[in-house]
Amino acid sequence: MQDNLYPLLAALAAYFVGSLSFAVIISKAMGLSDPRSYGSGNPGATNVLRSGNKAAAILTLLFDALKGYLPVLAVLLWGEPLGLGEGTAALVGLAAFLGHLWPVFFRFQGGKGVATAAGVILAINPLLGAATLLTWVIIAYFSRYSSLAAIVAAVFAPFYQMLIWGASPTVMALLVLSLLLIWRHEANIKKLLNGTESKLGQKATAAAPQGTSKKHPHGQGYEARGHSHHHAKKGKKK
Repeated sequence: MQDNLYPLLAALAAYFVGSLSFAVIISKAMGLSDPRSYGSGNPGATNVLRSGNKAAAILTLLFDALKGYLPVLAVLLWGEPLGLGEGTAALVGLAAFLGHLWPVFFRFQGGKGVATAAGVILAINPLLGAATLLTWVIIAYFSRYSSLAAIVAAVFAPFYQMLIWGASPTVMALLVLSLLLIWRHEANIKKLLNGTESKLGQKATAAAPQGTSKKHPHGQGYEARGHSHHHAKKGKKK
């Protein structure tokens, strides 16, 4: 009974940690707009960078990576007396990643999981993490597309693990993680094919000012067409 209980409890705890959406938390703490309200609408470091606040983006990247890294590291360091090994570490990493994608604390509206996936991979196998991050950096540097770099890195990660370190429970977890990550980039893939994808460092043009409701019928576009409340008043006079 305990053999199954401890891995499940560890995975559940990791899911709750992963559910902490630091893009939203940090943006709110720094007085920025909710990252879900501008740009791609994705609560992640790349979209936070589009706000123009590099410090917020760096902090988001760091904490999103840590919430994938620390749960896996905890299992590897302290899980052995409870019978928690490599398989549980992989399960915990996947659970933290799922928490980021579908956070219970934020109505299950999460990000794409790139930073959290990187943290998971670094904790499971630092050399694999370094190879995967290097792949991301190379593609991002030459293409300037964060999404393309994430997709390519996600494709290579399980193959790196399998070809260099052999088959293990980690490979299966990495495969599921990679497939989910690619699936979460479906919209980005379409934009890449259409040539409309935003590049790294590009500021969001559709950022909603704080305190402004998206649903307000008289936004900038309305006024730009020359409409105002004066029309209504004139109509009443008639």
